[in-house]
Amino acid sequence: MPVSPSKHRARHRRPSRTGNATRALLGTFAMAAATYTQAAPAAQADTAATCSVPSAAGQLVDALRAIATVSPQTLPDIHGRSTAIVILGYGLQDDGSMRPELVERLRAGYLQALLAPMSPIIVTGGNPHNGMTEARAMADWLLRQCMPADRIHIEDTANSTVQNAEHSAPIMRQLGVRDAVVVTSVDHLDRAVDTFHEAGVEVIGTVTPNATAQPGVWQFGPDHPLA
Repeated sequence: MPVSPSKHRARHRRPSRTGNATRALLGTFAMAAATYTQAAPAAQADTAATCSVPSAAGQLVDALRAIATVSPQTLPDIHGRSTAIVILGYGLQDDGSMRPELVERLRAGYLQALLAPMSPIIVTGGNPHNGMTEARAMADWLLRQCMPADRIHIEDTANSTVQNAEHSAPIMRQLGVRDAVVVTSVDHLDRAVDTFHEAGVEVIGTVTPNATAQPGVWQFGPDHPLA
């Protein structure tokens, strides 16, 4: 899942072979830390989502097994606390459940979040169905994967890509975040990046599900992919 090429105007440097190896190693440790240290009751606050420690432990074992066979070029870059991971929503089904495309965006964002454990996560999307907004559904999914609640910031009023950007920008300013990695589908990427730039947000990287060549990377996803 590489960071996007320069045609998307996302600024990044080509990593060296040494940097690739370091990134893979740090990513493995980040996944271990994020999975084991964040499986706490606080991660279940204000949600019906349940974080399962045994499940998370099993996912970590799968993750470590998978990461050993994955080329570092398929992994996202590591970013710090000054970079937000912004995951864009996608229309829910009538009953309020997530469509497969939104789950794939979440998986991509989840991998980025594990490899950048200091970055805040913004989930953005309104369009409620059956009382559930896109952002709330995404936050619940992340909580079920034992992502800490204090990393997740919900923007649940946006009804378009333009509003995704415009409504996420003030959250970023409030968090003291300088720039963003935008997570969305590949066919939505150009428009999403453009709208974030127009909202005054510097996009330094992008992540899409489609760029992941090795299915093994997703072995550490949820037990039930569409849950």
